[in-house]
Amino acid sequence: MIKTLIFDLDDTLLWDKKSVATAFRKTCERAAQLHEIDPTALEEAVRAEARELYAAYDTYEFTQMIGINPFEGLWGTFDDAGEFFQKMKVIVSGYRREAWTKGLQRLGIEDAQLGSELAELFPEERRKHPFIYEETFSVLDKLKGRFELVLLTNGSPSLQQTKLEITPEIAPYFDHIVISGAFGKGKPDVSIFQHVLTTCGIAADEAVMVGDNLMTDILGASRVGMRSVWINREEKELVEGSTPTYEIDDLEKLFPILESLTKKEALQ
Repeated sequence: MIKTLIFDLDDTLLWDKKSVATAFRKTCERAAQLHEIDPTALEEAVRAEARELYAAYDTYEFTQMIGINPFEGLWGTFDDAGEFFQKMKVIVSGYRREAWTKGLQRLGIEDAQLGSELAELFPEERRKHPFIYEETFSVLDKLKGRFELVLLTNGSPSLQQTKLEITPEIAPYFDHIVISGAFGKGKPDVSIFQHVLTTCGIAADEAVMVGDNLMTDILGASRVGMRSVWINREEKELVEGSTPTYEIDDLEKLFPILESLTKKEALQ
């Protein structure tokens, strides 16, 4: 019997990619007011510089394990407990300035002052633009009370909590919220899925994982024998070795799956 539904946060319930893209656009448009540059070209340059810089820090392996991407580094504070979070807290201000300043340099613009200004503007714009998928709340409304709901998200506790604070309607739907940075390991590590099962007092076949990421949400669920629903809004290709039990392109399509599972269980 399905008792618990486990949801990913970013790009499953929250449209994080759109929020980040909007923050980049707004920030790069500010630069274009001062220099003759293409905002899209600047975004591409800054994204490239951010990835390179991020991978060069000795915190990189930790961020990969917890699930914190370079663009979260451009706006997170990482005011969290633990050695590596404290290292990141020290690193990020310089990382932001350097990513934006080097991005400008890629376009032939030497303007460190503007780089610093853009590094401060981007976090402001990201916080101003939290996007939520159209069906998120209607789906959660229908599920609340029928199932135990768990939010299982990779990332820094402070940053994920910030996302929940700027979209305050989401957290109250959930019976448990588990953040990888607070637990110590991220999806797809088996231990964080086992932690959720233990917290809820259920077996793997009593839960379903719903998420957008094949290599974290779906792979991790499969490793503990849990059924999974891949929310694939962008028509991505399947990855060998990480096959979801079900695939949907809209969260509303979760309901026929749940009804089918309930009927099968009733017949057994």
